[in-house]
Amino acid sequence: MTQRKKIVAANWKMNMLQAEAVEFAKDLLLEIDDISTVEVVIAPPFTAIAKVNEALGKAQNIKIGAQNMHWERSGAFTGEISAAMLRDLFVRYVVIGHSERRAMFGETDEIVNRKARAAHEAGLRPIVCIGETLEQRERGNVEKILSLQLRGSLADLTDRELRETVIAYEPVWAIGTGRNANTRALMSQPDVDGALVGGASLDPRSFARIVLAACEDQEMSELSA
Repeated sequence: MTQRKKIVAANWKMNMLQAEAVEFAKDLLLEIDDISTVEVVIAPPFTAIAKVNEALGKAQNIKIGAQNMHWERSGAFTGEISAAMLRDLFVRYVVIGHSERRAMFGETDEIVNRKARAAHEAGLRPIVCIGETLEQRERGNVEKILSLQLRGSLADLTDRELRETVIAYEPVWAIGTGRNANTRALMSQPDVDGALVGGASLDPRSFARIVLAACEDQEMSELSA
């Protein structure tokens, strides 16, 4: 059976102007230019996508992602962006269901599911985020919460679409609580497809170290397969 590639995605959130984004891309290329065993994804703000793509040039080992999208193809949805618009910017991945979107903007599993299906229809690979809060974790409801999120977010996807969907475990309990999730421990799990990196992804060297750690785990997995 073919070994799955680990995916490490940088979620810049609402950070970096175009010039900063370009410098990051250039610096990251210097750090991981020859990396091929791990899929690296950068998800800049919409305003910086084109410039980052330009800065990456012909680099094949770093893909561009978007942080969100609407499920409709077009229409009167002020402030939104469609999958087709992302494809027009040469975006390959799209983050869907991030904890901040769920908590701050009321996105439900049903909305996440609509977006995932629309992404597949447009030829984008969705990175579907799931994760429990600190309260849910301390009550012992981790498996229940993650199962509900997975079932709701991935409902009605075909087998092919499921294979092309990235599941990113996002430990919400580690955000702003002082409790840190161990990235290497999570990435080494056999059923974890990827990881979203928040604050550490804003520094190219810090992000590169995470990518290199994921590469080591990938190589160890391939040797033991």
